[in-house]
Amino acid sequence: MYTKKIQQHSARTQFSTHSTTGTGNLKLIPLGGLGEVGRNMMLLEYNEAILIIDVGFRMPEEDMLGIDFIVPNISYLKGKQKNIVGIVFTHGHYDHIGAFPYVFKDIWTPGLQIFASPLTRGIILKRQEDFSGQPPLKITQVKDGSRVKLGPFQVEFFRQNHNIPDNLGLFIETPVGNIINTSDFKFDPTPVNDLPTNFQKLEGFARRKVMLLMSDSTGAEQENHSLSEKTIEKNLEEIFQHSSGRIIAATFASLINRIQQIISLSEKYKRKVIIEGYSMKNNVEIGNLLGFIKFKKETIIKAKEIDNYPDSRITIMCTGAQGEGSAVLMRITQKEHPFIRLKKGDSVILSSSVIPGNERTVQILKDDILRQGTKVFHYKMMDIHAGGHAQQEELKQMIRIIKPTFFIPIHGQYSMLAAHAELAKEVGVPEKNILIAENGQIISLNQKRIAVERLVVPSNYVMVDGLGIGDVGDVVLRDRQMLAEDGMFVIVVVVDRQTGKVKGSPDIISRGFIYLRESKGLLNETRKKVIEIVNKTAGSGGAVNWIYIKDEMRNKIGQFFFTKTHRRPMILPVVIEV
Repeated sequence: MYTKKIQQHSARTQFSTHSTTGTGNLKLIPLGGLGEVGRNMMLLEYNEAILIIDVGFRMPEEDMLGIDFIVPNISYLKGKQKNIVGIVFTHGHYDHIGAFPYVFKDIWTPGLQIFASPLTRGIILKRQEDFSGQPPLKITQVKDGSRVKLGPFQVEFFRQNHNIPDNLGLFIETPVGNIINTSDFKFDPTPVNDLPTNFQKLEGFARRKVMLLMSDSTGAEQENHSLSEKTIEKNLEEIFQHSSGRIIAATFASLINRIQQIISLSEKYKRKVIIEGYSMKNNVEIGNLLGFIKFKKETIIKAKEIDNYPDSRITIMCTGAQGEGSAVLMRITQKEHPFIRLKKGDSVILSSSVIPGNERTVQILKDDILRQGTKVFHYKMMDIHAGGHAQQEELKQMIRIIKPTFFIPIHGQYSMLAAHAELAKEVGVPEKNILIAENGQIISLNQKRIAVERLVVPSNYVMVDGLGIGDVGDVVLRDRQMLAEDGMFVIVVVVDRQTGKVKGSPDIISRGFIYLRESKGLLNETRKKVIEIVNKTAGSGGAVNWIYIKDEMRNKIGQFFFTKTHRRPMILPVVIEV
């Protein structure tokens, strides 16, 4: 059933003589991806018709305790669902497709047109199976050269090198002019499982006059040229040549090229391959089905078969190069995997650069691996990982080829966008034609000018926590941070309903604040203060405002604790009337 779903629905190539002489302004509205890495989502709007480009998520920051993902705020689209003429996806990385299952039901209408390359489509459909109760999902396949007409927009897809196959840039004809969205890209002269950049096609777009170039900025602060995947493959082979034990290669589940490289090298050196990790298994299945990952049937074995072969014949492909607590490599390192344990002679390859904010976690992971007598190879030691993003020389080359009238850097932290804007100035784009935009801004564009409107649309974080989407906000996060830093202190007070006086001694529960057995003096003082607060405010007769009394307990006990401990635990007063 899944095979049938994944192989059907290909877009017929459409051609038109679409005019770019319309009146009025085109609006561009970024809902994510500008001023951050991830959460990429861009709207193009003309006369109320809306085209959506990508629907990605980003990973939480370190202080977002318990948060799984952050997705775009799509409140601007509520009530405008019928105006959405289509959704186009550039490629299968989760920062471009990952939020789709969380927002799909809120933007869906019957007949909604969605387009993606075969691999991207396969990943989206497979992932959608984990989300029950969703509207029916139909995605039309497109490829290099496909053209689709969506309301006032005509989109032509073109192949771009990245570190996942089937990545497509977008040439969009609009009523006010032509636009290019580069997608994530790099110029790789010797890619793996892909063809080199088609520079003739890019030059052909330039001859058709590009009004606006929106270009990937993730590598804009990196000098020179990005590494070729062929260089990475050569260095990985050195590890295979000199490893007499098992090789455990950890990378992103979506890094299809790296997975293929590891499998190909394993077959060359007569190793069996174990694929571990839910998302990695899914992507290998999809990639193999569509021809992007190739291997002999006997190459892949199950983890429980590992002891049937000598260590020199085993490669393990898994997730967890970022030190994620639930990922396979962490479970192996912590001796929690049912079949795999690290041992002396193993070689662990961390084939990914460290995501900013994960440095300490990855360092701890490396240390724990090394303590078990295992070798660790990572990108700072040798070139075993190449990012999928163009660096400064490639970014300048893209601008020189396209020769756009206007330029907007996209996909990156603000410093990356600013660095990319400087590169555009260097190669001749006038400063007045360069716009560094931020999420939520409405960019107004026509043939003569580009500007930001005063109106701003909601683009704040929508946080996913388990099954909850958007029900965790700043207040909840502050509470979690307080609990993590200073703990919780619960005070249970029994009060006589008739007199308003405390009966007995208040019960105390402390978690993460103080150890009760060693803090008897502080607890006795706390109980006395609680009794004093309640008796003074509730025992004076008349109607009792218990909300006010709880606030008094919370504030005064909080001040008391700070003077004694210089900590501020979360204080939860509980009043029981009898």
